[in-house]
Amino acid sequence: MVLDKIRMKIDEIDQQIVELLNLRYKEVEKVGDWKKDNDSPIYIPEREKALLEKICKNNQGPMTDDILRAVYREIMSGALKLESSLKVTYFGSPGSFTHQAALRKFGNSVEFHAEDTIAAVFKAIETERSDYGCVPIENSTEGAVTHTLDTLVNTDLSICAELNLPIHHCLMSNSPLNQIKRIYSHIQILGQCREYLQKNLAGVELIETANSPKAASIAVAEEGSAAISGEIAAKIFNLNILAENIEDFSNNTTRFLILGKQKTEATANDKTSICFAINDKIGALYDCLEPFKNKGITLTKVESRPMKNANWEYCFFIDVLGHRDDKIIQEAFAQLKKSCSFFKILGSYSRVS
Repeated sequence: MVLDKIRMKIDEIDQQIVELLNLRYKEVEKVGDWKKDNDSPIYIPEREKALLEKICKNNQGPMTDDILRAVYREIMSGALKLESSLKVTYFGSPGSFTHQAALRKFGNSVEFHAEDTIAAVFKAIETERSDYGCVPIENSTEGAVTHTLDTLVNTDLSICAELNLPIHHCLMSNSPLNQIKRIYSHIQILGQCREYLQKNLAGVELIETANSPKAASIAVAEEGSAAISGEIAAKIFNLNILAENIEDFSNNTTRFLILGKQKTEATANDKTSICFAINDKIGALYDCLEPFKNKGITLTKVESRPMKNANWEYCFFIDVLGHRDDKIIQEAFAQLKKSCSFFKILGSYSRVS
């Protein structure tokens, strides 16, 4: 009797939640109509971040902020679909970590498309076949993704948002652990899970694949086979997860960029990405960095890449704390340009701490 009463109370609360969600979505439809009438972007990353921060601040528990964010991610994803049929293109195959990052950013209600190359993701947005794109920019252990850096130099797209995704590997199969004879995965992932494999599956054949989703697609078709991939691949290919977080080092994180055609508004915590080439003279790089030091501006990233159109010349990629519209940032950029043969703002966006 006590349990029945509790369940009845839960049912009543569920009904209230459904009613409130529909009330929210009716207001969302009005917002969508206004955006269409005023030719305004559907996805506003700075508004998204402010909303998530506000609801977490008001959260009294026992629900954790992580759970609350996950719930609201899908609520906002549904809202995006009501406002417009949003299309997001990501690099890689379904079940890849970039796919996982795109889902975490936009939720399950938007329309996703996969592309085999980073350049193809850029092209999909440039030609308006897609509204936004998701590409990797750097990994905490492997370093910068050079294809993304090179493509950013020659595009009119802007960085709209960033996302840091912890990279965790799972062992997955539809066979029991003691019957696993072969394990498929990308060579880097096999190397990152070496200690676990030696301890728990010594002697099992390790087979390299082009990527981890491909490994999952093979494992699901072969009895006695397993794959090492991200959690999302297990869901897509209907595999059982036998072990989670089997990587040797738990601090492996990949940073992803969200690309689009819009310029985001300033918030209280922004980051701006730029790239530039320097004039060939003694102390040129020092001269380029000095304006940031003099203005007290923090640099969070400095990366260099060879220029594609000139031998032994380099393009520098820098992330600074602040928004392109901040007066102090504009002053520093104005000083920097005096020492540059090429200068470009890649985008300002809400910082992920």
